[in-house]
Amino acid sequence: MTHHTATGRSIPIITPAEGVTEEMIRELVVTFYDRVLKDPELGPIFHKALSGRWSEHLAIMVDFWSSIALRTARYSGKPQAAHFGLDLTPELFTRWLDLFETTAREIFEPDTAEFFIVRAQRIADSLQIGLGIGPKALTLP
Repeated sequence: MTHHTATGRSIPIITPAEGVTEEMIRELVVTFYDRVLKDPELGPIFHKALSGRWSEHLAIMVDFWSSIALRTARYSGKPQAAHFGLDLTPELFTRWLDLFETTAREIFEPDTAEFFIVRAQRIADSLQIGLGIGPKALTLP
């Protein structure tokens, strides 16, 4: 299965991302979350939820993205549980995705940026569905 980018090139969905390295992932994570912490909407949520555990969170996020991009299987967390009770809204997810996309496009070549952006969008959709928020959330009787 592949995803076609705006440039017309195909990026595999399941296989490791070609040309992506651990160093690139670390740069994305550190740069992005530095921006998140400084963001007036997202920063307070992250400061409150991760007070005193910031370095641990960054390491987890590097493992998470390494598992996605390089298929390393280092991440074994439970994202739904980690985000439960944080009073997240679809607007906050949009803000998160905007910052992520901007960061990825600044750091990477277009195809690599697209690889990460598409996956971030899917992750955001999945989290919102699991948290019962956003336009794709399920409403059960």
